[in-house]
Amino acid sequence: MRPIDLARKVGLSTQAVRNYEQLGFLPPSPRSIYGYRLYGPQHLQALHTACLLRGAFGWQHALQIMRAVHSTNLAVALAIIDERHATIHHNRVELEETVKMLRDLLDGSADTLYGSKKLTRPLTIGEVAKRLGVQNSAIRFWEEQGLVQPFRDKESRYRLYGEKQLAKLQVLVLLRKGGYGIEAVKSVLTQLETGSPEHALKAAEERLQELSAISKRCMQATSALWAYIEQYGSDVE
Repeated sequence: MRPIDLARKVGLSTQAVRNYEQLGFLPPSPRSIYGYRLYGPQHLQALHTACLLRGAFGWQHALQIMRAVHSTNLAVALAIIDERHATIHHNRVELEETVKMLRDLLDGSADTLYGSKKLTRPLTIGEVAKRLGVQNSAIRFWEEQGLVQPFRDKESRYRLYGEKQLAKLQVLVLLRKGGYGIEAVKSVLTQLETGSPEHALKAAEERLQELSAISKRCMQATSALWAYIEQYGSDVE
């Protein structure tokens, strides 16, 4: 196949096909006696696989995977794939916790946003950061954005966090890990504080559906990659 033939089969421009080869999405192509690129079935399957990987893993990770495969370093490709699946799983667990919390609020299982655990004393920013698994700088940034307001020690002026601030930060961390932007987080926290978490629950459930769609795309892309490796194993293993 000529570059234009391959481009037409996958719906890309001829220049895009050349770029894909130059970057490493495709294996090197042989040349005709006149110096023209010649593509075969392997290039077509590689390009199809690369497009699926890009939609599932992102452009940069897709490129790293295909480069690793074509450089006979399958372990690197598998590590990238495993990391992506692990991230999706982690995000899903965090979102499911958020959804459960919101449903509990809606059905009355949870009396308040702030939970039942009592603090024996206010916590410093370092203690809160350690408990939530975030950096101090992240908590300061959220304060700057108006998401949480600590109170100050009268003598030292250090930031201190009580049960209300801690619980709000717990929800905030879950939402941020679930993919919520700052404005979306503000909206969710406002809804929770005013006793109307319905919209927040809907948003979290929609994000879970998005994660399922991403997971399916990853499965399809990984399946295509494995088929490519099996078909041309002597060249890419």
